[in-house]
Amino acid sequence: MTRPPLTVHARALGLAVFIIVAYAAVEFAWHRPPICLCGTIKLWTGAVWSAENSQQVSDWYSLSHIIHGFLFYGAAWLVLPGKARNWALPLAVLVEGSWELLENSPIIIDRYRAATAAAGYSGDSILNSMSDIVFMMLGFAAARRLPWWATVALALFFELLALAVIRDNLTLNVLMLVHPIDAIRVWQAGG
Repeated sequence: MTRPPLTVHARALGLAVFIIVAYAAVEFAWHRPPICLCGTIKLWTGAVWSAENSQQVSDWYSLSHIIHGFLFYGAAWLVLPGKARNWALPLAVLVEGSWELLENSPIIIDRYRAATAAAGYSGDSILNSMSDIVFMMLGFAAARRLPWWATVALALFFELLALAVIRDNLTLNVLMLVHPIDAIRVWQAGG
């Protein structure tokens, strides 16, 4: 027996938006830059080693956040019972937003600098951080509509594309944060 797709009710969507606004307020209180310090807002920046990476609306790491949405949808579909599934989206936004706060804390910023090839990383702008949450929501919505095998195929495509273009992806990002490998760090830096 298969379960029906998760439903997103208006109140759950409203709660998700409220959570995003609350996380933006926290980052603002932490004095995170609202937008890129360059003073411009762009929909896309593909230059991973530039000062605009993780500062604009989207970049190569947006693919990872879409995959987060796939994973959160899959987890919610598997483990949430009955009507609790109606609240899966705000729960996913809560988890993703919590990661954004942690990712922009000094401990993780310093960890990225020490354990990965991101030596100059200074964290996300608030714009990028909130956009990351929205990209997760897009992944969640796509997983809701696509067959499971298409979602898995799309996740693999995104991972391989990012690996080929920027020598990084969600898998390597997690690996390098948890257990840095010097050979991977050198390869990611172009060595």
